[in-house]
Amino acid sequence: MSDTTVTRPVKKSDFSIGRLLLEGRAFFALIAIIIVFSVLSPNYLTVGNLLIMSSHVAIYGILAIGMLLVILNGGIDLSVGSILALAGVSAGAMMQGIELQALGVILYPPVWAVVVLTCTLGALVGAVNGVLISVFKVPAFVATLGVMYVARGIALLMTNGLTYNNLSGRPELGNTGFDWLGFNRIAGVPISVIVLAVLAVLTGLMLSRSAFGRWLYASGGNERAAELSGVPTRRVKITVYTLSGILSAIAGLVLSSQLTSAGPTAGITYELTAIAAVVIGGAALTGGRGTIRGTMLGAFVIGFLSDGLVIIGVSSYWQTVFTGAVIVLAVLMNSLQYGRSGRKS
Repeated sequence: MSDTTVTRPVKKSDFSIGRLLLEGRAFFALIAIIIVFSVLSPNYLTVGNLLIMSSHVAIYGILAIGMLLVILNGGIDLSVGSILALAGVSAGAMMQGIELQALGVILYPPVWAVVVLTCTLGALVGAVNGVLISVFKVPAFVATLGVMYVARGIALLMTNGLTYNNLSGRPELGNTGFDWLGFNRIAGVPISVIVLAVLAVLTGLMLSRSAFGRWLYASGGNERAAELSGVPTRRVKITVYTLSGILSAIAGLVLSSQLTSAGPTAGITYELTAIAAVVIGGAALTGGRGTIRGTMLGAFVIGFLSDGLVIIGVSSYWQTVFTGAVIVLAVLMNSLQYGRSGRKS
């Protein structure tokens, strides 16, 4: 009887308003951002502007999905921005035509082939990260930092530092470019937003309904215990970095399509934005805790905040300050949340 009287107050405190605000911080932050900028600018809360901002968020969101998988595994991926640039440059090079000097012909691959080849390239680079980390035991920070420089360097070498412009392709050869990915809409919704939604739903189902999702959470929470329980931790690690590379390549395709150009300097600091979206969404950097729903909310918080500051005419320097402050606040709240839960346990 005495045990029940002790545990009841603890259960009531678990459902306090403070905990609700702490765990739902990304959602409440997004609502606050929308309200504030709607008051400051009458053009902010319009359907057209929301769709435009969502198309901008799509790039961050796609990168953040891959980063979430890596962070759930207890790792980090600093190469996503460089993979994005390398993928965009590779797609741009193929759209310009592949010259076969020995045969004296120029091949213009169709858009679907460009997309497949670009995603394959992203998967290969991501797999390199996974192998370095899981097989050769290179720390994730060091391995992905090195791959970040290598990927960016290859992109610069491919273009000699220049940018591929006017990626319109050759319609008479069946290559019509991929600007449809950045500009076309289905039922008024940008295709990039639909791509983000589909990827988020598939990732959510994978994390909640598949054995791989359970393995991922287990290996991120305690890798040694998961390995002793029969979880193929090495395979899980390689898989999440490969998926991160594929998603980075997709983000590169979306960005190049929106700009109708591809440059080797694209995606600089995007890896930090992706990490910020995951952290704002409530994921623990130590691994094993986080949701796709929170990550998507985090991506929209960053995207809507950045676009809102642009709309009201705030200097780009202050935008950096505000974004950094939001990230620091999110990390602090994560420490409070998981530190408190750790002390309770």
